[in-house]
Amino acid sequence: MSTAVETLVAPVTFTEGAVKELKKLKDQQELSDEFGLRVGVEGGGCAGMNYILGFDQQKDGDNIYVINDIKVLMHKAHGMYLAGMQIDFQDGLNARGFTFNNPNAASTCGCGTSFSV
Repeated sequence: MSTAVETLVAPVTFTEGAVKELKKLKDQQELSDEFGLRVGVEGGGCAGMNYILGFDQQKDGDNIYVINDIKVLMHKAHGMYLAGMQIDFQDGLNARGFTFNNPNAASTCGCGTSFSV
């Protein structure tokens, strides 16, 4: 008798630049393997919703994904807002930081961290 193991398909992807920066940040913060990268949304911001991106411990209601050897935590309810999103890291003269390319966003704010659906 065998049991089926559910494999969850990650709703988000990371560019090579984002993976490099995320691994560097985790190493700098000297975080244990108990911590994963939380990707999610919260109400607020000038367009209605803000992105959440930061290291955290697992909470009730989280799905766990491994993307490019990065443990990713996402509350189950947030997947519908983030499905297909690509996270990048820009390190240029005009801007430095993470960017979110979300195909579900009906509109985005000039800050790049706020969107509406």
